[in-house]
Amino acid sequence: MATPLSVLDLVPVPPGGTASDAFRNSVELARLTEELGYRRYWVAEHHNTQAFASMSTATLIAVLARETERIRVGSGGVMLPNHSPLKVAEDFLTLEALHPGRIDLGLGRAPGTDQITALALRRSTDHLAADDFPQQVEMLRAYAGESGFLEGHPLGRVSAALPGVKLPPLWILGSSTYGAQYAAQTGRGYSFACHFSPDYAVPALSAYRDGFQPSKELAEPYAILGVSVVCAETEERAEELARAHDLMWLRIRRNERAYLPTPEEAAAYPFTPEEEAMAAHSRRMLVYGTPERVRVRLQELSEQLQVDELIVTTHVADHQERLLSYELLAEAFA
Repeated sequence: MATPLSVLDLVPVPPGGTASDAFRNSVELARLTEELGYRRYWVAEHHNTQAFASMSTATLIAVLARETERIRVGSGGVMLPNHSPLKVAEDFLTLEALHPGRIDLGLGRAPGTDQITALALRRSTDHLAADDFPQQVEMLRAYAGESGFLEGHPLGRVSAALPGVKLPPLWILGSSTYGAQYAAQTGRGYSFACHFSPDYAVPALSAYRDGFQPSKELAEPYAILGVSVVCAETEERAEELARAHDLMWLRIRRNERAYLPTPEEAAAYPFTPEEEAMAAHSRRMLVYGTPERVRVRLQELSEQLQVDELIVTTHVADHQERLLSYELLAEAFA
């Protein structure tokens, strides 16, 4: 049986385009992937970059859920230390009330940006250095009425609860063993970011499955693997798109916040030997090729890492070619 597929969208701004174009493209992709049978559509949180327009996660989820009918829509994820747990509880209870049974709340602890922007979001160096993610998650649940504050807690009278609304399912996102262990201890679903941290995949997912403790929300472990995928009709075109992916990661490592590079840009770029080595390293994070080649590699990954679902992100500058990649992938898995 084929592993279920889902979508992770960073809402890329097309080269020469606008943020409005990016949002329209995401709506089109969400509608297409719903028709193709993808299970869920998650939006990532990123800040201070021209390349991606996904800074206001809850707002985007509201739009995407309104523009679709069945596919689950959620955050992949909300970077909780950037926000008040009360505000996150309010946002996602509202989303669940508007779209019952279709919302996911994925939570991460990384800033989703550089340290200066993280300081702007968190507003103090103390908050920037704090390592209290589990406490923040429990505060979020308490505000939502899913658990209680300790007796006498000064915030115990504050509530985000809405009548007849439960907090959407909580997912813990991670790229190391920290999130895996926390998700296991608390009995929650776990999503691992193999698309930028492949070296930690085996230890993190092993830690999650080995340490899982059942909860009232989840009886058995459920692991999602985030994978960067480029699917094309020919191997030659897949290689050209993969080369653009190489240049994208090179720019990210230089802290350059440019638009996604096109295959033409990548073909014209004079990679130095050092940059070629960096490109080879980043290529390890990408599954690319014709549909059958991609399907085989993804199934191998799924079986090797014992994951229950694949959530796919595709960094392709041209919107139509990005749509095609998701379409080809769905056809291969069908």
